[in-house]
Amino acid sequence: MNCLFCKISSGEIATPFIYQDDHIVAFNDIAPQAPHHILIIPRKHIETINDIHTEDTALIGNMMLIAKKIAHDLNIAEPGYRVLMNCNKNGGQAVYHIHFHLLGGRQMAWPPG
Repeated sequence: MNCLFCKISSGEIATPFIYQDDHIVAFNDIAPQAPHHILIIPRKHIETINDIHTEDTALIGNMMLIAKKIAHDLNIAEPGYRVLMNCNKNGGQAVYHIHFHLLGGRQMAWPPG
């Protein structure tokens, strides 16, 4: 498979992880949009939100719990942070492997952009 995030999660592309376990890894975005911009990805290849199935429920829930843990570890939980997921071209998805963007460390504008 020629998926960038699969290569990162497997270690084929060396990337320092902020968090890792058997199912999920997290690392800094290479083009940060906030002082803290972490990508949280499953090791399992799932292309888009539309490809998530019922059997992925625990995985997606654990990704959110990891986002919360990282926010606490970075001391951005209390002031606030954003967790964002894009789907397909019009939704802004650039890498077709689902991932959360955890953004914090500054006031987030609404609407995002």
